[in-house]
Amino acid sequence: MTPNKLSLSGVAKHYGEFTALHPTDLEVKEGEFVTLLGPSGSGKSTLLKIVAGMELPSAGTVVINDRDTTDMPVRERDLGMVFQNYALMPHLTVFNNVAFPLKVRKTGAEEIRRKVVEALGTVQLEHLKDRKPHALSGGQQQRVSIARAIVYNPSLVLMDEPLGALDKKLREQLQYEIKHLHDRLGITILYVTHDQQEAMSMSDRVALMNGGRIEQIGSPRDLYFAPETEFAADFLGNSNFMDAIVTGSKGDHTICRLVSGQEVSAQTKRVVAPGQKVRLMVRPEHIRVITDDRSAQASNVVKAASLGATFFGDSMEIHAQVDEGTEMSVKVSNEHALPGVSQGEEMYLGWDAAQTHLFA
Repeated sequence: MTPNKLSLSGVAKHYGEFTALHPTDLEVKEGEFVTLLGPSGSGKSTLLKIVAGMELPSAGTVVINDRDTTDMPVRERDLGMVFQNYALMPHLTVFNNVAFPLKVRKTGAEEIRRKVVEALGTVQLEHLKDRKPHALSGGQQQRVSIARAIVYNPSLVLMDEPLGALDKKLREQLQYEIKHLHDRLGITILYVTHDQQEAMSMSDRVALMNGGRIEQIGSPRDLYFAPETEFAADFLGNSNFMDAIVTGSKGDHTICRLVSGQEVSAQTKRVVAPGQKVRLMVRPEHIRVITDDRSAQASNVVKAASLGATFFGDSMEIHAQVDEGTEMSVKVSNEHALPGVSQGEEMYLGWDAAQTHLFA
């Protein structure tokens, strides 16, 4: 069994009457990449600061590499840290910035040289070792910060919104580099972000946080394809929500009536009674625009009116109104895009019951 590098048990944080973090349990295994994902104020940064020792918990325990570090100073926790603002020392060269944690640990000069050269080689910056931070781009500065975090082979690397200050193209490039670094070195990473794409593309598991609690934890695929709550369904990816009332069941399907009076079904995953108000969700990419033989193409088919379409280059998003107050988006690749969608045009939208998520 893979050992835990980090174990949190009942960790909570209160600021006077305000609860920033409700009692939380979390385990991160050796070599795992776990992301704390959530909106501002969800508790993700508070949790990371408690792990780092920058905040003391109001309750609970923090165990890193089988040591109780709950009350331990930051410098004794055997952690590497990467921050959004790089936190490099401007008067030191790249080499000496990366060497700094080794010097603090009184490592010998030859070992410092060897480890720094190795760390800079890992992030492909050995040719810039004599430069100072002001002479580097934002992406290069963040690579230096990453090299400094891994140079002494810490038990756990903490990354707090490390790509937040970079532009989109560079952010995507560094996402790949960080994931590749993790896979190649087998380091254990606890990562914080509000960016869904970062979390989905890089993580082994994602802990989705909301209101100071972990709302759901699992693989990116689990969270995207099997959201357990309406918040999880809404926060991860694009979603179409519909208000409905349960009218009955048929086999393993729950039958629901939309505001428009049209009936749709969802695969039954929880017990709901007839007459109960529910919310249904289906992803835009799971919906098809149906032109003929409607019943044969999908188990759910609803009539809608086109609100127009948006062109994205590699895809098109069609907007439609199912009833007053309910709009839906359909994402199609350009290969399957309709030649033209006029506003007000009548259309039929179809999707499968298995792709309908029901929240009571």
